[in-house]
Amino acid sequence: VQLQASGGGLVQAGGSLRLSCAASGIIFSINGMNWYRQAPGKQRELVAAITRGGNTNYADSVKGRFTISRDNAKNTVYLQMNSLKPEDTAVYYCNVVGSDSSRISRSYWGQGTQVTVSN
Repeated sequence: VQLQASGGGLVQAGGSLRLSCAASGIIFSINGMNWYRQAPGKQRELVAAITRGGNTNYADSVKGRFTISRDNAKNTVYLQMNSLKPEDTAVYYCNVVGSDSSRISRSYWGQGTQVTVSN
């Protein structure tokens, strides 16, 4: 299973960005889909999570501003980010828990996409 993230970039504070992450390869099943971020000098943190059934969970710092969604038919997860703040600046990583033809559940990571929010 390979993950390809896109949609990062430079935006002014108050602006919006939409991240996408598509899973490809021989996929047997995908369960949880998540977005993490890591700012310089900080640990990677969970930003948002969505189950296969659509239940969501958010970090307190992004509640009300970010929305995670998924398209199960396309094996794709999205992160709509509104009202962006400079403290949202980080490399954003998508993470998927699923299995390939081995049917063994694993955690897969995308390559990361840079989000920079300027004042």
